[in-house]
Amino acid sequence: MSEDIEGAAPGFVRVRLDLSYDGKDFSGWAKQTERRTVQGELESALRTVTRSTCTYELTVAGRTDSGVHARGQVAHVDLPEDVWAEHRDKLLRRLAGRLPHDVRVWKVAEAPAGFNARFAAVWRRYAYRVTDNPGGVDPLLRGHVLWHDWELDVDAMNRAAEKLVGEHDFAAYCRKREGATTIRTLQQLSWERGADGVITATVRADAFCHNMVRSLVGAMLFVGDGHRDTDWPAKVLAAGVRDSSVHVVRPHGLTLEEVGYPADELLAARARTARNRRTLPGALPGSSLSGGGCC
Repeated sequence: MSEDIEGAAPGFVRVRLDLSYDGKDFSGWAKQTERRTVQGELESALRTVTRSTCTYELTVAGRTDSGVHARGQVAHVDLPEDVWAEHRDKLLRRLAGRLPHDVRVWKVAEAPAGFNARFAAVWRRYAYRVTDNPGGVDPLLRGHVLWHDWELDVDAMNRAAEKLVGEHDFAAYCRKREGATTIRTLQQLSWERGADGVITATVRADAFCHNMVRSLVGAMLFVGDGHRDTDWPAKVLAAGVRDSSVHVVRPHGLTLEEVGYPADELLAARARTARNRRTLPGALPGSSLSGGGCC
């Protein structure tokens, strides 16, 4: 993945792609040898429709895990100026004809100066959908909704969630990666039961570390079904270490809904800030960079 935060190199144009995909049959976003991934399919399609001999590498707002869906994913790619000039007006339609049906690009446009899909983002918003209907999940929704075989108290889950909002070290809810910080600002964590009985968690943060959303959801479900009290998730957070009692829920209930960016004139400054080492107030300097993460 390109880490150039200053924009495309001379002779290239940075292009923003807005896309969505059903994660069921993908081994996540990031391309892998002999595994089907979203990045792999998109880069292959771009190479084909532009009749290029090389692969143009995509940078994404947030790398999703195997089985996780996206409705509002954002990526960028740097294309040679002549390639962009030749294909810009036909690229969207040609991608639609080349891509498999479980991934779609909805918009292709030249990105504003300073745009970086990963580092310029100021927040990512995910939704996790679950039902406690004793009959199970609607068959038409089974690929996007988790069935929880216990009645859930949404009010209790919201009381527990309130204690986790803010800037914290989420090490207890993340799978540790060497050299990567687990400090994140959780901007929203809330639950709402719809008229159809599906309960949706809205989870928004500046960035996420590995397994963070699915671990948070797992903790909230333990509160909702009465196995834990409303203070337990906050106590796990305060302990600061990975807790084996926190269940990482299955990926199919999770969807990346939207990625937020600042005004165009603030894009470059945001990208530079996101690359800075991150610490909590009073802590020793952090060990790595902030980024999109996966959930």
